[in-house]
Amino acid sequence: MLSWTVGKVTITRIVEMEMPVAYNPDAPFLAEATPEALRTMPWLYPHFVDDQDRMRLSIHALLVEGPGVRMVVDTCVGNDKIRPSLIGKKPLSTNFLGHMAEAGWGRETVDTVVCTHLHVDHVGWNTMLEDGKWVPTFPKARYLLGKTEFEHWSAEGDAEQQEILADSVKPILDAGLVELVEMNHRISPEIRLEPTPGHTPGHVSVVIESEGETAVITGDMTHHPCQMGHPDWSPGFDSDKKAAAVMRRRMFAEWADKPILVIGTHYAGPTAGHVKSEGEAFRFDV
Repeated sequence: MLSWTVGKVTITRIVEMEMPVAYNPDAPFLAEATPEALRTMPWLYPHFVDDQDRMRLSIHALLVEGPGVRMVVDTCVGNDKIRPSLIGKKPLSTNFLGHMAEAGWGRETVDTVVCTHLHVDHVGWNTMLEDGKWVPTFPKARYLLGKTEFEHWSAEGDAEQQEILADSVKPILDAGLVELVEMNHRISPEIRLEPTPGHTPGHVSVVIESEGETAVITGDMTHHPCQMGHPDWSPGFDSDKKAAAVMRRRMFAEWADKPILVIGTHYAGPTAGHVKSEGEAFRFDV
């Protein structure tokens, strides 16, 4: 498993699933990301695009340990949950919690959970199925959910999103573990949230600053490094495609050519690197 150190803070990646995404003109992940377009960015190969011109994506959680904090950022899809829009009708059955335990993170050792937003692949392990009932996976944690994000999706009529809230958010609410926070909430002296809306109305990224070093966990303000070469490329599931594109360009420009470790929430291994200016856009150096 991959791990990085930022001052007094350690970040460890726990993978739930990895997938190659072939270009499908009838239902593209990124409409503009044709094989021909990807080949114009040779720095994407081989880590982020394979030799068949398929984008490599990962669904993983990031374990963040610093002074006084043992935090999980984004809790993937989760076992036993039917998610047709992402994984079809067959629920996952992975050893995700076993991999966490191998990293020294038992469920009851987690004291904080952050969901950068409330999409299907960021809230799943908030809960687990126990005796036919959804219960909090991390019973001793406070779950930090963005107030803006929660209010938006609570009013959303989409049936699958409501099911996601029902099995992955309501049980932690009922258990009294949720803290609704502002988008710029500070978690500890070293860790804070940064508003990065666009992908969803209340989307946040996580900034880690310790002993003069800085890292950013992106969440879904970016899904794939090809968006550094083309910040205007927005997937169809961005809530506001134009706002998401503006946010990407702004954040890439802010991080570019600085010693800021950028950790992509869906970036395949090696997952983390540095943004570099390239013409009017950017590239990802790993």
